[in-house]
Amino acid sequence: MRLLMLGGTEFVGRAVVEAALARGWEVTVFHRGRHEAPAGAVSLLGDRTAEGGLDALAAALDGEWDVVVDTWSGAPHVVREAARLLAGRAGRYVYVSSCSVYRYPGAAGSDESYPLVEGDPDADAVAYAEDKRGGELAAVAEFGAERTVLARAGLILGPYENIGRLPWWLRRVARGGPVLAPGPRELDLQYIDARDLAEWVLDAAFAGLHGAYNVVSPIAHTTMGEFLEACVAVAGSADVELRWTEPSVIAEHGIEPWMELPVWLPPGELHETMHQSSTEKAVAAGLRARPVAETVADTWAWLRSIGGVAPQRPDRPVVGLAPEKEAKVVGA
Repeated sequence: MRLLMLGGTEFVGRAVVEAALARGWEVTVFHRGRHEAPAGAVSLLGDRTAEGGLDALAAALDGEWDVVVDTWSGAPHVVREAARLLAGRAGRYVYVSSCSVYRYPGAAGSDESYPLVEGDPDADAVAYAEDKRGGELAAVAEFGAERTVLARAGLILGPYENIGRLPWWLRRVARGGPVLAPGPRELDLQYIDARDLAEWVLDAAFAGLHGAYNVVSPIAHTTMGEFLEACVAVAGSADVELRWTEPSVIAEHGIEPWMELPVWLPPGELHETMHQSSTEKAVAAGLRARPVAETVADTWAWLRSIGGVAPQRPDRPVVGLAPEKEAKVVGA
């Protein structure tokens, strides 16, 4: 198999490239040159947002691939321009989208048939959900429904994370002392390890799948308790203590779920939307989700290997709770 990865030097794209290389695939990575591509991949340099940014891709002498994988999350027209260029040179287009394309609020157990937000394949950037939906429509417009896979990911964690969610928890636990642990402890979490997402994407391409799939772990794959206890197991200092706190207390102190306490959403509408999507279709197509302890341990090992400071995407806000704000809740 010959893979063209649009991006491929960070987080999900890098996981896809490494998984493909491990399978012995021929891999070409089209990227801006800000980071090195994994060893063994052929690099083509260009900025998709710039005038003439696709020139290197257009001029590639060996420019035919079995599959293109695209993780773009900005202006939909950028997806359409790349897909239009590649429609006659690649067999299949896998667009890594998001479960955010479903209308809010979600419903517990909803599947790929749930109503979608509006999207425009020719639009500039509007908002994350609309941009991802526009990207889906752009890919389908150029490759056709039978040659397009829409991999709608949920929360993505794992090594190379450049959003900061799991790295923040690991660093916080490593700092020690009483840790604000948002409850309830048995609250279920749904996420996908970037490496499991990558393996499914490659399997889907190889199998010739098409259409939309919710690519995230099964509902109740793990719990908030198991997640934080896994962090403590690998990164916790001797004096670390999880202080489980009711959602009402967290709300009283003005702490924002998801942003200040990454991954966590209190029971209710937001939680059902983010952590309770049906993944039966993707599981039937071979999706496997590794245990949370493995995701956490491998992310901690990667974080330590780069000096403990995770990369941060410039287009995403920094997440995490300020120590003084946490101390007030823990003290109360």
